[in-house]
This record gives sequence, C-alpha cells and structure tokens, in this order.
Amino acid sequence: MVVPSTKTSNPPVCRLRQYVLLLACFLWTSSCLALWGLSGGIQIRPFQPPRPKPVPRNNNSSSTISAHDMGISEEKWDRLQKALYWPGPDQEITQLNQSTSPVHSTFSIVGLKESYKVGEHISVTITARDHNKNLKRYGGDFFKAKLFNSELKASVYGEVLDHRNGTYSVALLLPWEGQAQVYVRLEHSSEVVQILKKYRESSFPRSHYNGYFEGPGPDKTRISEVVECNLKWGADGSWSKGDCCCEYKDIKTGTVWQCERPKKLSCNKLVHHSSAGLENPLNPFEMQIFTKTLTNVAITGDTQIINVLPNTTGIGTMERCRSGMMTPVVPAGFYLKDVWKSFVCNTQQFSSAQSGNCLKNKIVYLMGDSTIRQWFENLEIKVPDIKRMDLHTQHFLGPLMAVELKNNIIVHWRAHSVPLRFPKVPITDLHYISNDIDEITGGPHAVVAYTLFAHLDFHPLTFYVHEVAKIRQSVVALLSRAPETTVIIKSGNTAGIKDIFQSDWYAMQQNTVMQEMFQDIDGVIYFDVWQMTSCHYLLEDLHPGPVIIANEVDMLLSYICPA
Repeated sequence: MVVPSTKTSNPPVCRLRQYVLLLACFLWTSSCLALWGLSGGIQIRPFQPPRPKPVPRNNNSSSTISAHDMGISEEKWDRLQKALYWPGPDQEITQLNQSTSPVHSTFSIVGLKESYKVGEHISVTITARDHNKNLKRYGGDFFKAKLFNSELKASVYGEVLDHRNGTYSVALLLPWEGQAQVYVRLEHSSEVVQILKKYRESSFPRSHYNGYFEGPGPDKTRISEVVECNLKWGADGSWSKGDCCCEYKDIKTGTVWQCERPKKLSCNKLVHHSSAGLENPLNPFEMQIFTKTLTNVAITGDTQIINVLPNTTGIGTMERCRSGMMTPVVPAGFYLKDVWKSFVCNTQQFSSAQSGNCLKNKIVYLMGDSTIRQWFENLEIKVPDIKRMDLHTQHFLGPLMAVELKNNIIVHWRAHSVPLRFPKVPITDLHYISNDIDEITGGPHAVVAYTLFAHLDFHPLTFYVHEVAKIRQSVVALLSRAPETTVIIKSGNTAGIKDIFQSDWYAMQQNTVMQEMFQDIDGVIYFDVWQMTSCHYLLEDLHPGPVIIANEVDMLLSYICPA
C-alpha cells in the first residue's frame, strides 16, 4: 500500500502501525531489540539468561522421580497413576504367537436390529485372540473404534472399554440419519504397549539432539563445535559420553538441559539447537512383536449396514460455548458432510468476514508445536486482510506474528522449548510455555491457546507431568490476575506413527495427564481434538489435513464468540 505524503511527520496510519508493532513486539517477541515510538526510539535490553555452569559427568545409576520432582502433590500423583493405569499381560511373553493377533481378533455387533433411530446406541464386542487362535485371558490391547458413512463424510468416535479378560466393548452413538458401518482396528497389542511403557520410563536416550557452539569473530575464522545434548532427567545425565557437561537450568521451570562440554569453547557459547539421530532400544524379540504387520491393522467383524431413521425428538440442544464445560465427553461430537458437530456446546461455522469480526480487538497467543501452528496458518487464510509480519525468523520455528490493522487483530505463534525435534534453530528462540504465559497480562481481549505432546513422546512421562505442572501454575496465576482471559488447551491428536519413538498410545496418555491436571480449574477450555482426528476418514497424520484444522479453528472461534 502506498501512503501519500502529508505535512505531519507521522500520519495516522503510520502512527497506528507503529503502535501495533510496538505492542506486539513488547508482548511477545524477545528478538525485537529496538522499538520505535511516536517520539523517537525506545531501546529495550534483551533478557539475559543465567550463565551456564560446567557439571561433572554423572555416573550411570538411575534415580527415582518423586512427586516433588514433578512439582505436584503425592495425592495428585496417586490420582494421575490411577487414571493412567493400563493393564498388561499376566505372564511373561516369550514367543510371538502368544501376543495378540489382528488376524484372529474379531468384533461383533450385539443384538443387531433392522433399524435404529438417531440418538440410539449400538453395542460392539471385541474379542482378542493370539496367533494360535486362543482367547486372550488378559487385557491391555490398544483398539480404536468408530462408526462411519463414506458417502455422507460422516463419522463418530467410539471409546473402547477394556474388561481385562481379553474382551472389550464399545458403545457407539448413532448421530446421523442414513446408513453407517462399524470399523475397529488393533493399534497395538497389549504386549507392544508393555514395551512402550518400559522404554518410555527408562533412561535410554531414544532421541538425540545437537548443540552448536560458536566462538567470536567473522564466520570464516570463528571456532565452531557441535556436541550432543539431551534432557537431564531420571538417570540424571547418564546419556552423556563426554567427561563433563554444560548444564542449562531454566530459573522458573527448573528444567535442566545438558550438552557435552566442547573441547575449545566455553559453556556460554551455545547458539543453536537441532534434533539428531534416533536410537532404537528394542531387542530382536521385541522388534518381532513390534513388526508393522501386527500394528495398526483393521480387524474383521460385522460389516453389515446399520440403518438409522430420523428421530423427531432429536439429540438435544447445545449450550453456548464457554469455559468450565464438561469436556471431553464421549463422543465429543461427530462429522457430517465434513463438518464437526460438537456435543459439548453450540459450535458454529465462521465465514471469512465473521472470523474477522469475531477476532476484532483480540490478541491471540498460540504456543506449542507445529500442530497448533496449523491454527495460525489457517487464520492467515481465514481472516480478511491479515498479514504476516517479517520477524526474520524461520517459518517452522517462529516466532510468527500476523496483524490486521483495521480490526486491531494480532495473532502470534511460538514453538515450545527443548526437548524439540526441529532442524537447526537459534536456541534463544525456544521458550517454555509457562514462562511465556507469565509474561501475558491477560484480559477480555486476550486468547491463550497451547498444546504440548508430540516432541515429549521421546522422554519419560514424569517429565511431561513436570512440564504440565509448571504450565498449570502459570495458567492459574494468569486467570487470577485476569479472569476474563480465554485459555484453551488443545489436546494431542492421533498421528499415524506407531513405533517405539512415537505412538498414539503415548499421546493418549499425555492427554490423560493434561485432563487430570486441569479438570479442577475454572476458566480453562479443553479441546478434545483426539476424537476429531481419530474418527475422520483422512489417514491419521501428525499434521491433520486442512478440513480437520478448519473445524478445529471454527471450534476455537465458537468459544471466543459464542452464539
């Protein structure tokens, strides 16, 4: 846009733009070292983190993580353990044929009738068998179930109930008129889940990272060193192969990151971070059980068409979307013609113009991984005239900021801090979510949404609890000082990754932690996108397809601007 010259040195449009950039940079981007106001430059000194200190290499002895280490009470940890409990084999499994077979496991519809009415349920029984066709005597298999109609682009999630004796049941709601079919698949056998649990809680470093140290001077002559880095947790640094380490402790969260000490440079020369290789801990027998032919496989069963007739009474009227509602519920909603219809509250479909009106005078802070960056990217397309500012950052890392001046809309996204499996990035651009929430004033104009799951799959669940506990403290403080702030938690989604490094079982357990940790806090909204991604016809992907993201963003806007 070309602005005509005027007699004043700062025309109204320029002054407005300066105010917006000043506010946005001050609130979010630590990389803005100089901000320009109406009457000259305002210099802001960047925050200086504490200087790291060398620490001696730890021995290989493991350490027990207590509730105190995680930052929670013993009572809360006991409650979490009960919620996270997952049954497993009642005997040591030494042969592949003793594990659950997707070929011989089946499902059946109980008491199938000729027709049903919208709002009724059908009951499905799943029977697990091993490779010798023997009935399993214990539970712990990870099944997924849904009801679907491909022509209507309709589907609904079914929660699987484990009876811990080799049988499972699913109650599937019939929410649309027309036809429907049942689909069930074995995600992981109970034997594989035990392997996932084993290595999730071990100190074995399945994921490796690099730290890039840079000396002073021009690029051609400066000294550079790359060393291995990782989280200090559990075994207290036993991953390290060096003689000593550099330790980086965040003051507020207490999280400690370690890097092997460079040979030539000091610890305070760490400049960049990146992911490195993955290390598979499985022994030959475990690899046999974990084979792809036994994982994420549809099982056979009743494929009859279910006829669903209209119901004049309907399913019920939804309330306005607001914080504090009982979420998630099962099912949390369903798809019909590719539109998500929530059972939690009255979600709407927002046009482009309606999206802009809804976000008028709002500052939206999106924090976490690339799955919530997808919300940022959707809003860039959805909101009229919103423009991304050039903050000279990498797209996949951020921070990113988009501004719409007419309606005074600002949208931010920033990635969470280490552990993070990204390409080479400046380590100063990695912030802990809880610390960023502490820097937000809040108020009726502020929307804070975050997610935390995929990158923490590689590390112990106790560390995940620790990170969520810190976020919880920051959210409680934010709502205390600014109770009208909209705070939204996006759950982890299904990913289509089924290996020892990442698995939907990990994500599901993390979702349980997040739900339990926030269930007693008024003013927090929990988005159960797990169900939205689990039952959709698109192949499961760590980054869900555009149609799913569009429905998630419509749900976001439904809470910001309820009808």
